[in-house]
Amino acid sequence: MKIKSFILICLCTMLLASCSSYKSVPYLQNHEVVNQFDEALPLYDAKIMPKDLLTITVNATDPQVAAPFNLTVQSSLNAARSTSLSQQPTLQQYLVNNEGTIDFPVLGRLKVGGLTKNQAEDLIREKLADYLREVPIVTVRMANYKIAVLGEVARPGMFTVSNEKVNIFEALAMAGDLTIWGKRDNVKLIREDALGKREIILLNLNDASIVTGPYYYLQQNDILYVNPNKTKAKNSDVGQSTSLWFSATSILVSVASLLYNILR
Repeated sequence: MKIKSFILICLCTMLLASCSSYKSVPYLQNHEVVNQFDEALPLYDAKIMPKDLLTITVNATDPQVAAPFNLTVQSSLNAARSTSLSQQPTLQQYLVNNEGTIDFPVLGRLKVGGLTKNQAEDLIREKLADYLREVPIVTVRMANYKIAVLGEVARPGMFTVSNEKVNIFEALAMAGDLTIWGKRDNVKLIREDALGKREIILLNLNDASIVTGPYYYLQQNDILYVNPNKTKAKNSDVGQSTSLWFSATSILVSVASLLYNILR
């Protein structure tokens, strides 16, 4: 009877441990918090920051009139060729300096740091009113909108976001999602603002309220780091002995189950 009781206690302990570990796996567990959130959230719009690389196009009815505002540079399609056919003009890109300004043709120095894409377009359109008789179509794009995802994910790396808008779960999807060793309740967001101030924010992906929080959308140059859980940390310290321990445990469980079936 003592053996039977011991086996039952071991099996119950293992079952409870598996249940508790499952609770830390699913994302957004308390989803009712989001559904009951009444406040209307503004749509995300990225702001231009220092070291952003901007592509700016100005279009008018007469292309010749807009040409001075659309500088081009020569780029080689094939470095091994030197013929003129391999040279194709591309639009000049503008690097935002640490003061948040760019040097735009004809208009001179423009302060675009801290502005959204639409605000920058309105600013350039207003400046062009002194040079063009019509209202031009101005388009501003961020050419180097990138984020990085590191740690316990399937494919860590740096990713370019073409639409200048990405939330934390989309970023994790780009990296192949968290591994089974990633701590979903302890993800670090590393962020630097326009003034160079850096901060590390701890995020809990199990908590659905992250969807309505201020860190749901990632800014350009944000870094996500997924911490490993205790099992992965022990694996890195112990090495192959950990796998041997798991093998021994599985053998003991099999033997215990066999003894239970024989003695009952």
